[in-house]
Amino acid sequence: MVKAVDIAYETIRDGIRNGTYPPGSHLTAQALAEASGFSRTPVREAMRRLHAEALIQFIPNRGAFVATWSRREIEQIYDLRILLESFAAREAALHISDEQLARLREIAQQMQAITQKNTPDVEKVTELNDEFHKLVLDASGNVRLRNLLGSIVEIPLVLNTFRSYSLGQIRRSSAQHLELTDAFAAREPDWAAAIMTAHIRSARQTLMSKTDASEYPPSPADENAPDEDDEG
Repeated sequence: MVKAVDIAYETIRDGIRNGTYPPGSHLTAQALAEASGFSRTPVREAMRRLHAEALIQFIPNRGAFVATWSRREIEQIYDLRILLESFAAREAALHISDEQLARLREIAQQMQAITQKNTPDVEKVTELNDEFHKLVLDASGNVRLRNLLGSIVEIPLVLNTFRSYSLGQIRRSSAQHLELTDAFAAREPDWAAAIMTAHIRSARQTLMSKTDASEYPPSPADENAPDEDDEG
């Protein structure tokens, strides 16, 4: 049962991240069970986990929906990332292991190699970026910080952030990952925090400058939707 829940969770989460289930879309346990090949029980439990991570909203008497965020909420999410991930970078510079540093450098070099192409594989860059930032959280040695930031760092993935980048911007982001590894290798917490701050600020500016309010779907609470139980 536990394994089935984990697989169902990963399947639904990947569907949200890759746009199969876009923000604001209505989800039902029955439809998700049919799509994933699982029974409704593990699917319902997986949906509860995704709700706890703020990726799914349960609206009483309306159903379950992929979470949506207003422009202001996205700006606030990035404000939190700047505060918390810069602190995580500072702590990682002090506590990172040789193995973690080696893996971070490997990821950064892979990202650089991909982004030097004229048509980078954006999906692969997104995957490597996700691993990089989560490994920085692990390297900070602060379990509570990692748990606190876990769901926050997922949101740019759901928004397909890298699809908003020009080739120059995605290369700049890649270079910042390499500079972060240099700061970690030098055990320089101030340098690491400064680069992480600049990295997230530039990501926020890129995303917000290329979107407008019309691109953020309204909350499902304000839309007509089938009346059913919270989990479909």
